[in-house]
Amino acid sequence: MEDNPGDFALAEDFLEEQFKNPKIFHAWSFNEAKKMLIEGHGLDLVLLDLSLPDKQGIDLIIQINVLCGKTPVVVLTGFADISFGIKSLSLGATDYILKDDLTPLILYKSIIYSIERKRNILALKDSEQKYSELFHLSPLPMFVFDAVNLNILNANKAAMQHYGYTKHEFLQMFISDLRAGNGNTLSGKISDFLRNTNYTSLPSISRHKKKSGEIIHVEIQGNNIPYQGRNAMVIMTIDITERLNYIQAIERQNEKLREISWIQSHMVRAPLARLMGLVSLIRNSQDNCAEKEIMINYLEDSANELDNVIRDITAKTDVSVNINAYRLFNSKHSVDA
Repeated sequence: MEDNPGDFALAEDFLEEQFKNPKIFHAWSFNEAKKMLIEGHGLDLVLLDLSLPDKQGIDLIIQINVLCGKTPVVVLTGFADISFGIKSLSLGATDYILKDDLTPLILYKSIIYSIERKRNILALKDSEQKYSELFHLSPLPMFVFDAVNLNILNANKAAMQHYGYTKHEFLQMFISDLRAGNGNTLSGKISDFLRNTNYTSLPSISRHKKKSGEIIHVEIQGNNIPYQGRNAMVIMTIDITERLNYIQAIERQNEKLREISWIQSHMVRAPLARLMGLVSLIRNSQDNCAEKEIMINYLEDSANELDNVIRDITAKTDVSVNINAYRLFNSKHSVDA
């Protein structure tokens, strides 16, 4: 993009000297360049003069960068103003070259470096965008907070939905404000975490309080990250309230099963023992006949059968307790994984 025929011819010669058969498009004005950029020509780079007939300076850089999108822009200018050169880079230009300093080698290096720099910038933005989406679109509540003063710096949609606070309300809070109890405990854990570089996460279980006043139990996983120039923490909270309630229900059920087992092994077995003792007495009495022997055998078989049933039920209640303990163990470790 150059309105000076001499400067364009010089740049064209330098390009043809350094690149094999370069495909060059020339625009004399901003409007002409705008039309080319909108039509699209698969451009690798734009060389921009800052003094076009219909647009100049900062406004020109801004407009061209909008039109170029992912295409790098190298500014070529006759103005030896370092501050303006820095300003142009902050506005999106990938390089700033004075025309008086232009040589084939300098132009070649600038083009190659600018293309690579733009590729890296776009890759970084794409990576940041993906991480931002992972944070904001996570189905679990996530927070970023200052690791020094515990100010909440960011919260995702799931956090707002689960806790009931708006984004603005979260940003006015400390992360310790979420705790249903003493927030100093969390502060102490974070200090320990930051001092110990061997830690890679911050697993813990805590009681949190929603905006509605509801108390929930959460499992916390977190890491230390840099955020907007601050030493920060990102944490994810997993609401385990229902799981804990389920565990408590299982424990109450197991307690009842233990009571049943005790009743079976003591209260039911006592008359059974007396019954079996009577069988022994009757069998050993002198009044012995075939009919009495048959009755004794029936009585003994029934007592043994009842004894086996009690033993089987007792064994099953013990297995139930063990199975529930096993399920509890697996549930805890599956969440940790």
